[in-house]
Amino acid sequence: MRKISFVLFAAIAISACNSSGRKAANYQDSTQTTEPQTGEWVNLLADSTMAGWHTYGKGAVGSAWKLKDGELHLDASKKADWQSAGGGDIVTNDEYENFDLKVEWKISRAGNSGIMFYVHEDTTRYKYPWQTGPETQIADNKENEDGKLIKHRAGDLYDLMSIDKEIVNPAGKWNKTEVIADKGKLTILVNHEVVLQTSMWDANWNKLIAGSKFKEWPGFGTYKKGRIALQDHGADVWFKKVEIKRL
Repeated sequence: MRKISFVLFAAIAISACNSSGRKAANYQDSTQTTEPQTGEWVNLLADSTMAGWHTYGKGAVGSAWKLKDGELHLDASKKADWQSAGGGDIVTNDEYENFDLKVEWKISRAGNSGIMFYVHEDTTRYKYPWQTGPETQIADNKENEDGKLIKHRAGDLYDLMSIDKEIVNPAGKWNKTEVIADKGKLTILVNHEVVLQTSMWDANWNKLIAGSKFKEWPGFGTYKKGRIALQDHGADVWFKKVEIKRL
């Protein structure tokens, strides 16, 4: 009788261990997914270490980019050629295909910067992210030289298309840009108003590129998946609430 009880106890114990093991394995599998799901908003400045970003063509984000309390500031007080010492253009580690991107920004007096998307990172062919990724312009329209040029003003799709209304706040004031890229349809909003709509990768898109300075780089505007970039154009610029949703 003792022998039977021992065997029965052992069988129950083995069964319990196996059941516990199965539950642990299932739980682990269910938490392995770190990729944000479609329709989920992600704060790209949530990590104070900027772990989700890197300097284009390099490693970690440079020291001139300073993130504090959710606000990212490019300190351009020291220069390295036309950009900032310890700065450089920064790009997301992740690539995006169809997305909704929201960015709040303000620019310094006479400053210039930009938000780029569909950036293809290949430094053997492209030295800068703007050689592949279209850019929605950030500029002090009043005092920056680009702010006086058509297709180069704040909100414009840089050197490709101008926005159809002037609603950008001046230097030192916060603005909000939203870029919606969905299956080739591009919509740009500034301060909650639609200012530009177009289709990408069709005959008209190719014509826009052919009439711009970007015609020098055959890959420009052709990539349908890529990184988001924030530009260092040698001027102080601030970003906050940089959020993206995959569509």
